[in-house]
Amino acid sequence: MKKTIILSIFISIFYLFTSNVIAKTIEIPNDAVRIRIVPNSNKKEDQEIKTKVKNRLQIELYQMLKNAQNSSEAKTIINNNLNKIDEDIKKTLDEEKYEKDYNLSFGYNYFPKKEYKGIKYSEGYYESLLVTLGEGKGDNWWCVLFPPLCLIESENTKNTEYKSLIKEILDKYL
Repeated sequence: MKKTIILSIFISIFYLFTSNVIAKTIEIPNDAVRIRIVPNSNKKEDQEIKTKVKNRLQIELYQMLKNAQNSSEAKTIINNNLNKIDEDIKKTLDEEKYEKDYNLSFGYNYFPKKEYKGIKYSEGYYESLLVTLGEGKGDNWWCVLFPPLCLIESENTKNTEYKSLIKEILDKYL
C-alpha cells in the first residue's frame, strides 16, 4: 500500500512537471497574427452568429494565407484584403438576418489569456484581425492565423497530438 501511494505521488509529480515543460516550451511568436471574434452577448443566438462568422472567415482566410511564408507577408495579405474580409462578414450577417452593427479592425488589439488543450496563451495586445459584433459583450473566440494554428483545431485531437502539432508548425515558420 505504501509503495502504491509513493508511486502514485511520483507519477503525479512527473506528469505535472512534464506538462509544464511542454506548455512553457510552446510559445506563440510575438510577430504572430491572430484573429478574435467577439459576439454581442452570451445569448445562444449571438454565440451562433459568432460561430458562423468564425467558420466563414477561417475558410476564407485560409485561402488567402495558405501560401504566406512569414508573418510580414501574412499581414500584407490581410491588409490588402480587408474589403473582402468585410464583405464575407457582411454576407454571413445578411444570411442570418443579423441587424446589429459590427466592427472590423486590423491592428494591435487586446486578447484575454486563454488555456486550450493544456497550452497557455498570455493576455496582451497583439497584431490581429478583430471582429466585434453588436456590443461585443459575449465570450469571444480567438486563434492564431499565422503561423496557421487555426487550421488544426479539432475536437477529436488529443492534447499530446495538439501540442506536438503546434510545436511542429511553429518550428516550420520560425
